[in-house]
Amino acid sequence: MQSSYTAAHAKERLGGEANLPDTVSYAERELALATGRIKYLEQGSGAPVVVLHHSWGSPGWLPFHERLAESHRVIAPDLPGWGGSERPAWAREPRDIAILVGRLLDGVDLDEVKLVGLGFGGYIAAELATMNPSRLHSLTLIGAAGLKPDQGEITDQMMLSHRAYIEESFRDHDTYVRFLGDEEPPEEVRQLWDFSREMTARVTWKPYMFNRRLAPLLPDIKVPTLLIWGEQDAIVPLVCARQFEAGIPDAKLELVAGAGHVVEIEEPERTADLIAGFPG
Repeated sequence: MQSSYTAAHAKERLGGEANLPDTVSYAERELALATGRIKYLEQGSGAPVVVLHHSWGSPGWLPFHERLAESHRVIAPDLPGWGGSERPAWAREPRDIAILVGRLLDGVDLDEVKLVGLGFGGYIAAELATMNPSRLHSLTLIGAAGLKPDQGEITDQMMLSHRAYIEESFRDHDTYVRFLGDEEPPEEVRQLWDFSREMTARVTWKPYMFNRRLAPLLPDIKVPTLLIWGEQDAIVPLVCARQFEAGIPDAKLELVAGAGHVVEIEEPERTADLIAGFPG
């Protein structure tokens, strides 16, 4: 079974900008479901925030999570089929993963959840919000996939190397280097990428990273919704943010100047503070 980055990996990769304490007090937990085990990290107290990671897997506990945990109970799962969570052999589309995330919320008995999705995780979060919003307090989509862009296209990670795709996710090369370094990633990280890409291909390939059934269901999302997008997002076009904004009633869009697709890494404090203060 593959495992996610440890906190030490995250701190090492983020270097001086990590702002992580030497000892991080999050807990590693596991929930056993009929469909398989889901592993997750947890820290903090207060209103629950569940953060769903990008398609390239969980990078572990980041400054973004740490900031949120100052005021919230933060839960960061490995999505089913990614990282340390068991792979559901039957899952064939993002909606299947969303069903299992709903089971996670039930299993941990979470109510009034602030559900946060990063990139592909935003796709999963949006699907869940259209199906079963009963446990949600709010929805935050950060550079979320899930919709076919009216203009342009979502960058196809299957056409790029792992490193090239992740570098495209950052606003510039220097920020990317601070996260991953100049050296070839260690074998553990490369295995995680391969494992994640395989599962991503299984559930998002045709069509790639969008669901034609999602857009017509967006008006049914009644929970307060925050959209956070990097103005320099080279993975999911900004037009998708506008489409989510138009489709979800009373959605609020926050553009982050100078940020790319991984806003939570490039601007961790601002991103966490936007989520913590929403809906007010």
